[in-house]
Amino acid sequence: MTPQSIVRSGLAGLFVVLVVSLASDTLPAQNAQRAELTQKFRSQLADIARRSEGVVGIGVIDLASGERFGVNDTVPFPQGSAIKIPLLIELFRQADAGTLSLSDRVPIRASDQVAGSGVVQWFGDGQSALSLRDLAVLMIVLSDNTATNLLSEKVGMKSVNATMASLNVPSVKLQRLMIRPRESAIGNENVATAAHAVEVMRRIHRCELPMSRPRCDEVRRILELPKSGAFPSSVPSSVRVAWKPGSVEGVETSWGLFALPGNAYALTVMVNYSEADQASRTVREVADVTAAYFRRIARSSAFGVRVPMSVLDSVRK
Repeated sequence: MTPQSIVRSGLAGLFVVLVVSLASDTLPAQNAQRAELTQKFRSQLADIARRSEGVVGIGVIDLASGERFGVNDTVPFPQGSAIKIPLLIELFRQADAGTLSLSDRVPIRASDQVAGSGVVQWFGDGQSALSLRDLAVLMIVLSDNTATNLLSEKVGMKSVNATMASLNVPSVKLQRLMIRPRESAIGNENVATAAHAVEVMRRIHRCELPMSRPRCDEVRRILELPKSGAFPSSVPSSVRVAWKPGSVEGVETSWGLFALPGNAYALTVMVNYSEADQASRTVREVADVTAAYFRRIARSSAFGVRVPMSVLDSVRK
């Protein structure tokens, strides 16, 4: 080897060492920046819970990375109408298994009608019948309590809870019918933790449910039917949101799945021991802060540069 080639070889080796060194220095810097952003988000969630007059439970899953965030997320909270999501899942599981048909019709009788939200309570006694699927739509879109009770009796509350247990979310429990104040007085509530509720939403997103893909997709489509509230108002109208809110006096909850381009996420918020206005503000603040975080990272490069989604998609392919 000539002296010139030795020099060239040495310089090339030095260049490689420098590139590797720079890359190894750059990657930790990028990771540190992203970690700081993530920590700020965690702190924001904790601060909202601290400032609330009630008790707050929060569960978040980054559906791109799998990262989870939680505040009081292992504490069981009463659910109000958000518990109707597990009931919807069990209805479609049984339909998929052939135990029942979604076209089966249920007569509407005065003895089944209950107050609260919904319209079925105003139907004439025995004058009409609704399919199980139509009852499900009323249950989710209008939060119809009579429709919910009819479906609960059709599929069985024990079946709902067994399916939730099989999905490793045993804290999610349907234990009573809607509008049962005596049951509430003795502490018999429909309950869930924020961590298990947000896992249910993740499973809907991934279609990791005990049913076929078409049935799973239909569950999601029903949850995406238009409903106004804190969750959809936190993101642009173009973003599909599958969600269900719930409330009883002193309590407000919401379970949601956000199809944000570039970074979908799941969110559950639960508030109790609170006045209605304060609870609503808390849910809305959590939804807004979470949406802002995911919008910030959805189309950002490793250096935090905003890149068009079309470019990111082409790179990821």
